[in-house]
Amino acid sequence: MNIYKSAVNSPITTILIFVAIAIFGVFSLVKLPIDLMPYIETTRIMVITAYPGASAVDIEENVTKPLENNLNSVDNLKHITSNSKENISVVTLEFEYGTDIEVATANIRDKLDVAINSLPDDVETPIIFKFSTDDIPIMLMSIKADESWSGLYKIIDDRVSTPLARVKGVGTVSVQGIPERQIQIYCDPYKLEAYGMTIEGIAQIVANENRSIPAGSMDVGSNTYTLRVDQEFDNSDEMLDIVIGTHNGANVYLRDVATVTDTQEERTQESFNNGKRSGLMVVQKQTGANSVLISRKVMEKLEEIRPTLPSDVTIEPFIDTSDNILDTASSLLDTILTTFIVVMFVVMMMLGRWRAMFIIVLTIPISMLSALIYLLMTGNTLNIITMSSLSISIGMVVDNAIVVLENITSHVDRGSRVKQASIFATKEMGVSIIASTLTTVAVFLPLTMIDGMAGVLFKPMGWMVTITLTVSMAAALTFTPVLCTLIMKQHPKKSSLQKYVDAAMDWLGNKYKIALDWSIHHRKTFLTGAALLFVGVMLGIGPNIKTEFFPTQDNARISVTVKLPVGTRQEITRDLALRIDKQFREKYPEIKTIGLTEGIPDSDNTFASIQDNGTHYISLNISLVKKTERKRTLTEICDLMREDLSQYPEIRTFEVIESGSKGGATGQASVDVELYGYDLAETDRIANQIKEIMLGVEGCTEVVISRDEYTPEYQVVFDREKLAMNGLNVATAATYLRNRVNGNVASYYREDGEEYDILVRYQKKYRESLEEIENITLYNTATGDPVKVRDVGTVIETETPPTIERKDRSRYVTISGSVGHGYAMSQIIEGTVAGINKLDLPAGITWGLGGTYEDQQDTFSDMILLMALMIILVFVIMASQFESLSYPFVIMFSLPFALVGALIGLWVTNTPLGVMGLLGVLMLIGIVVNNGIVLVDYTRLCVGRGMPIYEAVVYGGRSRLRPILMTTLTTVFGMVPMAVGTGVGAEMWNSLGMTVAWGLSFSTLITLFLIPVLFTWLALRHERHNAKKLAQTNE
Repeated sequence: MNIYKSAVNSPITTILIFVAIAIFGVFSLVKLPIDLMPYIETTRIMVITAYPGASAVDIEENVTKPLENNLNSVDNLKHITSNSKENISVVTLEFEYGTDIEVATANIRDKLDVAINSLPDDVETPIIFKFSTDDIPIMLMSIKADESWSGLYKIIDDRVSTPLARVKGVGTVSVQGIPERQIQIYCDPYKLEAYGMTIEGIAQIVANENRSIPAGSMDVGSNTYTLRVDQEFDNSDEMLDIVIGTHNGANVYLRDVATVTDTQEERTQESFNNGKRSGLMVVQKQTGANSVLISRKVMEKLEEIRPTLPSDVTIEPFIDTSDNILDTASSLLDTILTTFIVVMFVVMMMLGRWRAMFIIVLTIPISMLSALIYLLMTGNTLNIITMSSLSISIGMVVDNAIVVLENITSHVDRGSRVKQASIFATKEMGVSIIASTLTTVAVFLPLTMIDGMAGVLFKPMGWMVTITLTVSMAAALTFTPVLCTLIMKQHPKKSSLQKYVDAAMDWLGNKYKIALDWSIHHRKTFLTGAALLFVGVMLGIGPNIKTEFFPTQDNARISVTVKLPVGTRQEITRDLALRIDKQFREKYPEIKTIGLTEGIPDSDNTFASIQDNGTHYISLNISLVKKTERKRTLTEICDLMREDLSQYPEIRTFEVIESGSKGGATGQASVDVELYGYDLAETDRIANQIKEIMLGVEGCTEVVISRDEYTPEYQVVFDREKLAMNGLNVATAATYLRNRVNGNVASYYREDGEEYDILVRYQKKYRESLEEIENITLYNTATGDPVKVRDVGTVIETETPPTIERKDRSRYVTISGSVGHGYAMSQIIEGTVAGINKLDLPAGITWGLGGTYEDQQDTFSDMILLMALMIILVFVIMASQFESLSYPFVIMFSLPFALVGALIGLWVTNTPLGVMGLLGVLMLIGIVVNNGIVLVDYTRLCVGRGMPIYEAVVYGGRSRLRPILMTTLTTVFGMVPMAVGTGVGAEMWNSLGMTVAWGLSFSTLITLFLIPVLFTWLALRHERHNAKKLAQTNE
């Protein structure tokens, strides 16, 4: 069956098929959700285990090690890391990409059931915590109030959080930084002692007085009534009148020994927004939900809620990820439209016929819309990866249509009728079009098989480009000849543009013919020059190319963490945080909002267990205006902020993180040195030496050591013999001490369906010095006799070990250096490795590179292996087309010069080679051979028609010059907007566009001469071989 003839003879059916594809594509476009990145399933699972009262060393020995030993045998485990700190163990299991996390979680749960038997009795049940990209907040909102501040938590919880949580697609809504209400009963220890009262006794009395107790049922007349004693407090002041005992025959009331204050928690995490005290509301989405749609619905719901709030309460988003998503999508849409216009212009300039331009350009939207159908069917989203895939495809999808239409035009110009020309010319180029499409598909289809982060990101790209190219091939073989039959004229009048274009192409063709004729007659000279060029670039430029993983994205977000000396009071930390906040807002007009937090978050906050926090810890989330609205880049602003923070002598360490996160596809690039060794003091010493080495490396802007300093604390060392003499033991004495300092929750104050702690403790002034701690009164459990802490123990000042980190069951510490503006990760690694190799490391201490570098090496090795597979696939496809092993071998010589062109482009533009640049090199494998296929196929056709080899090579090259230049220019110019783009999210694709544009341009220039030269050499060799064989046969 002749598909070309059938399509031309059934134009309505053919057109309707492609119209249907377009309609389904438009429907898919309307339905597709928008997001920044594809859904990336978590590869990390945390096991969080609490062991109250245990030190970091105790946690490591008694909790972390047993858990690691049991969990290390879980399938598909890549790394197991852990943090052992006071009271808690956090074990993180990192799995290989592609692992079924639900199955892994079940395996972990089974292992924990076994491991828990080997843990100490007081250890709490381990909690399994999974974190995925959908757990990242989509909105952060600032909550401010004046008069309503004391009751703000309840107002927000009742009127805002609950309604927002009911919005479709919203996962959780949590509130931070607003202290919860508490009823504090502050006792005077001297008055307690005078009246013979204790904290425990008062707590018990308060609990007994604040009761609502059912007393049963009773029958009265014809009715049955329930009987209840309801004496719960209606007002906190009622507690002052509680009788807590008698003294000298008189009642002793609570007001005689204590004050009752309806207030908030003493110690809490505080939040500020642009220098004003505020709360923080965090909105997270459900898995797979549309981030942009949810953000819009949340804002609409918030507008409904605002009138119900007190007039002084304001809620405003200061980080909304949908803004960055929409800005990135808008930038990519501009790139796609620009590419579309550029390709259309190139086609028009090369052909000079608007009808031909219309036929070719119509292929673009049809092919792109077909890919959107795939996205909807597979549950994907429109994101930076999938939209960029469309931009990549634009320049390539028109190639097939260009080759077909140019050949049809040539036949019509030679006198053929349009319909016959459409059928014959399409059939003539059909095999080469299918082969060239398959070679390109052979590059993109294997992208669906990459593992790791790159595989997660590029799998949709592989399928989308494969689909668009397949549809464009089908359109070129059916849709294009149909449109030519319907639209093209038999004897069109040449426009002035077409005459100019034809004249220019004739001049260029003649010059090319002369140069090609010289090249094929001076093959050794040409090939020697080409070889020297290749070797020179590979040896001269190749080693100087910088490498990275992914470029840092300018998403207008900066994260800053500041650490003061451990133990710094919260008031001092708060004062410094506000000074930094004020300085940044005054110095950097690019800043929209600064949200900062300091202090210790609530104990029920899961993230508090896995993040650094404390009274000495400051965290700033900075939102800037988008990159197109400011002159300075994100990196430049971050470098200036680092200089500012270095001027504060009270700051121990700080870290400024571009884009708000480290590593991954969008985070800040960093170099992580992992130092392994059991001795904490020794590894601390070496870590500081490595830190100095990295700070001395040009381009390394800041260096942070993951291990914190030792934590100062007071320890009460009890004399067990003295405790026993006073009817006490360590447990009871510690409980007495805790109740007086930290407080004893006596009961709960209930109001409007909410419960608030009633806390009994010493007044603050009696627990703020070493002497006051020594003066705390303990009580004999048998006789009730009082005894001071100083009489049964001593209070000493000491330090506790910091958090103990382990990786793959060995202690380690990470020294992390940030890559500065204009530098690449490879440069920092080179300087760091050279410096570390000069160190004399003690026995038992080893080091390695981890983090982003490890991910980069894994991905690069996968992609290089994939490159070998792609080359084999492309060769097999061409060998099948030509039924020859020698002609594909000739065409494959265009690949080395594509690499040469890509390296020259990276070197000239000072662009590092990252995953995206390497992806561009992979794309070139399938793209650059297409010109060779068209050239060799047509030249063989000419030889088959009886032309001499030299004449066939020159004629074939001259005839195919225009379609080769057109397909090359459409692809190259299609990549230019991506290569030079400066919009939001453009950083990710600059290197890809750069490598493809430079590689294809250079390769095409060489291919137009190299392939004909090699073809001539091979054809002449075959001719001589055949002649010799014929002569032998005749003999």
